[in-house]
Amino acid sequence: MAKKKSDYFGLDWIVSLILAIIPFTSWICGAITRFQEGKIVAGLIRLVFGFNIVWIVDLVMMIMNKSIWRLLNV
Repeated sequence: MAKKKSDYFGLDWIVSLILAIIPFTSWICGAITRFQEGKIVAGLIRLVFGFNIVWIVDLVMMIMNKSIWRLLNV
């Protein structure tokens, strides 16, 4: 059975968690991930608001669900 990959570029969960802990990398990786999914509005919101509450929520969600927070699926 294949290992489940995490959000940031299909990396392992522990690597994605380390990237999520660092605010700058979490901000950039979260925005790029959303742009790669084709979610332009969500990517722009992450670029504008990524250094505040979004970073904290992403960190909690990465620990609990092994996935970044997806408020907008638009």
